[in-house]
Amino acid sequence: MFDIEEELTKLPHSPGVYIMHDENEAILYVGKATDLHNRVRQYFRAGHGHNDSPKIIRMVSHIKYFEYIITASEMEALVLECNLIKEHRPKYNTLMTDDKGYPYIKISISEDFPRIMMSHQMRRDNELYFGPYTDRKAVHDTIKLIKKLFRLRSCTKKLDASQPEERPCLYHQIGQCDAPCTGHISREKYLSLVDRAAGFLNGNTKEVLNELKNQMKKQAEELDFEAAAETRDLIDSINKISEKQRVNNISSEDRDIIALARNDTDIVVSIFFVRDGTLIGREAHHMSAEESDSDSEIMTEFIKQYYIGIPFIPKEILTVIPPAKDDIITEYLSERKGQKVIIKTPQKGEKKGLIKLAEDNARLILSQDIERIKRVEKRTTGACQEIADIVGLENVKRLEAYDISNISGYHSVASMVVFVDGKPKRNAYRKFRLKTIDGPDDYGSMKEVLSRRFTNDKLGDYPDVIMMDGGKGQIHIAEMIMDSLGLDIPVCGMVKDDNHRTRALIYKEQEIDFQKGSEAIHMITALQDETHRFAINYHKQLRSSEQTRSILDDIPGIGPKRRKALLLYFKEIDAIKNASLEELTAIEGMNQKSAEEVYKFFN
Repeated sequence: MFDIEEELTKLPHSPGVYIMHDENEAILYVGKATDLHNRVRQYFRAGHGHNDSPKIIRMVSHIKYFEYIITASEMEALVLECNLIKEHRPKYNTLMTDDKGYPYIKISISEDFPRIMMSHQMRRDNELYFGPYTDRKAVHDTIKLIKKLFRLRSCTKKLDASQPEERPCLYHQIGQCDAPCTGHISREKYLSLVDRAAGFLNGNTKEVLNELKNQMKKQAEELDFEAAAETRDLIDSINKISEKQRVNNISSEDRDIIALARNDTDIVVSIFFVRDGTLIGREAHHMSAEESDSDSEIMTEFIKQYYIGIPFIPKEILTVIPPAKDDIITEYLSERKGQKVIIKTPQKGEKKGLIKLAEDNARLILSQDIERIKRVEKRTTGACQEIADIVGLENVKRLEAYDISNISGYHSVASMVVFVDGKPKRNAYRKFRLKTIDGPDDYGSMKEVLSRRFTNDKLGDYPDVIMMDGGKGQIHIAEMIMDSLGLDIPVCGMVKDDNHRTRALIYKEQEIDFQKGSEAIHMITALQDETHRFAINYHKQLRSSEQTRSILDDIPGIGPKRRKALLLYFKEIDAIKNASLEELTAIEGMNQKSAEEVYKFFN
C-alpha cells in the first residue's frame, strides 16, 4: 500500500521530474522540480498559492501514488518533463496545441552559404544543431543577434557560389548581410563567419557579453533606461542559450543506460533512454533471480529478454556492470539492428555520470516503489499473459484495437489504438479518414481500415493480437484480411454486457469468460474505452477543421495541398497567424512566394 505521507518524507532534495498517478495507474500530471522534496510536498499542503486552484485541488483528490526521476540538473528535468508530457498527454497538464516541443538552433551547413534558423526538431540531415532550449524567446533573440553580429543571410534562396545574382536585397543595404548572393563576400570568408557563429553557440560568448554589458552601462548612465533594459534582456537570452544540458552534450547518438539495484529478495533494473542526445524517458523493471546469481548474469538476462521484444535497438548501451557472455549478446543485437551495437561500462567522464544517475534511480525505486512495481506488472504484463494463454502464444506484447465512428453519416473515420505491455502507447495511435465508404457501413469501413493498416509498413510493427469491437462479423472481416495478406495474427472479439462493458472474449468461434478479478478484463475494458474515445475525438476534430479551412481558401496561391500542410504542421489557425515568414517558408510544399502570401494575409 502506497502511504503518501510516509513517501513524502523520503523525497530527495534533488532536481528531477515527478509523475502523479490515479488508482487506475493513469498518469494525471507530470512536473519538474529544482528540489523534489519541497515541490512535491507542496501539493499536499494547503495554503501554497497556485496549488489551491480548483484544478490542482481536483487533481490532488485523485492522486493515489506518485513516482519520480532524479536528474543531474534542472535543465535536464525540463527537457525530460517535456518529453514525458508529449508521450503520455496527462489530463491535468497544459498541453501544447502545436506539439512542437523545445526548439533547436540549426545551421544549414549542407548549403554553399549556410543559414541560421530555429528548428522544432533535430533531424538526421547532416546539418548542425544546438539545443534543445527551453526558452523560445531566447532562441529568437539569439538568432537575431547572431545574424546581426556575423551578417549571416536571412533569405531562403538556394544560392550557388558559381552563379551570383545581380542585385543584393535590403538586408545588405542596411548593413545586416554581406550579400553572398551577389559574390560580395567569398564563400571561404562567409564560412569563416559561420564558424564564428557556431563557436558563439558553443559558449564562446565572453567577448560579446562584455561588449553588451559596457553598452548597457553606458545607456543607463545616459538615462536611456528603456534601451538599457532591452540590452539586459538580450544578455539574459544569451546566458540562457549558453546553458549546457549534460545529456545533450555527450553526442547526438541514440543510447540506453541500464543500471540495477538489489536486496535479499528483489531486483530493480532502471533503464534510461537517450535519443538524439536528449534524455526522453525512463522505465523500471522488477526481476526475480536466485541469490547466487551475479549482477553480471542478471544484466545478461535483462538485456536478452528486454531487447528481444522491442523493434528499436540503440547504437550504444551503457551498463553499470558488464553483462556475462558480452560478445554473444553484442553479436545478437548487432545482427538484429543491422549495424554494430556497442555495450560498454564507462569508468569515467560524462557517460559514467549517466550510469550513476540510472543507478541512483534504481536504488530509490528499490527502496520505495518495489511493491507498486509488482502490482503494476501484475496489472499490465500479467494481463498480457492471460491473453497469451487464451490465444496459445508464449507471450503477448502489442495489442491493437479499432473503432469506427460515423455520426449521421458525417465523416466516416476510424481509430487504431495500441497497448504495449498492457499500457497505452499513444505515439503509436493512428487515425484513418475513410476513402471508399459513404455513410454508415461498419463492415466495409473496417475492411478498408485493416487493409490500409497492414499494407503500410510506415504504420509500425504488427500486433501480437488484434482486438475487434464489433461482434462476429467484424472478426470474420479481420480474419479474412489476415488470410489474404498471409499474416498469422490472432483475432479476438470483445463481448459486451447490457451496459456496453466488455465481459468476455470470442476467439475461434468460442466465447471465453474471465475469472472474477481478472487483470485481463480490466485491461481490455481500458483498451475498448480508449479506442472509442480516440475515434470520437478525431471525429470532432474533423468537424471543427471544416469550419476553419474556409479561411485558408481565401489566400491566393494556397491550394488543397498547401492548406493541408499548414494545418498538419500548425494545427490551429491562430498558430498560422502568428508564424514568422521563415517558419512558413520551411513548411514542406511552401516556397518564398506562397509563404509571403500567407504572411501578408494575416499581417
